[in-house]
Amino acid sequence: MSEEHIPMVRSHEKAASGFNGFLMLFVSLVLLGLCAFGVINGVRIADAGGSPATVLLSIVGGVLTLILWIGFYMIQPNQGVVITLFGEYRGTDRTEGLRWVWPWMGKNKVSVRSHNIHSERIKINDKRGNPIDVACNVVWRVKDTAQAVFDVDDYKEFVNIQIEAGLRTVGARHPYDDFEEDETTLRGSPDVVNSELQAELNERLSAAGVVVDEASLTHLAYASEIAGAMLRRQQAEAVIAARTKLVIGAVSMVEMALEKLSADGIVDLDNERRAAMVSNLMVVLCGERDVNPVVNAGSLYQ
Repeated sequence: MSEEHIPMVRSHEKAASGFNGFLMLFVSLVLLGLCAFGVINGVRIADAGGSPATVLLSIVGGVLTLILWIGFYMIQPNQGVVITLFGEYRGTDRTEGLRWVWPWMGKNKVSVRSHNIHSERIKINDKRGNPIDVACNVVWRVKDTAQAVFDVDDYKEFVNIQIEAGLRTVGARHPYDDFEEDETTLRGSPDVVNSELQAELNERLSAAGVVVDEASLTHLAYASEIAGAMLRRQQAEAVIAARTKLVIGAVSMVEMALEKLSADGIVDLDNERRAAMVSNLMVVLCGERDVNPVVNAGSLYQ
């Protein structure tokens, strides 16, 4: 199998075997005290004509004890330390407080706290090809420290790039607005769009061990070059939609009025008078101005 077809091995977080830092601090201080005592005692022996080996051994022991201090590290709440041994992953330590590992082991701190990113405004094309400006706010955190450190080069930069890519993908799925069809729109269905954006980002960022807790659009508008034209179109579509509902409601009300008049025997209208009443009622119900009633004091047929 060629190298280009070899799948990447996914990392998985496991617990590291670190030591209690306070205990190791106590041990190291005791060792330093013994080394200091050895130096002082060795100097006395050397002054008395004895061998200076004790001084040399104590100095070497003190230096080695100080080297052990390189293994100390601190972990705050919601932090993890990725431990490696000559490049090999040995686990992640999440125990809070002062910790210690062997000095030759690598230590890489990773924050597992929640991060908040407000993306830049980007220009995309919606489902109908209209250019729009969008931006989003994303709350994310590292779930698997091993994946974040070993499976991507820079997980923070990876998150930034994938947020923009996910925003473009979700924005292209739906139109900005729609008055004619009952479908999901970016402006009219924020809950649906936000849920899709969160799911899209979680799928993209799973490779870096990152989970998205919240994602929502914070800016949505037509691009400046078509904003005026689309506003006029939006207003026209709104007027048409409102007029359509108004006419349908008026026809229903006229039908109810005629049926009620006939059923109760209040008035008997021929076809011509029925048509005139329908016309008058439609004008009253669909007109934009207030109606000025005309009182007929004579017969209905005069």
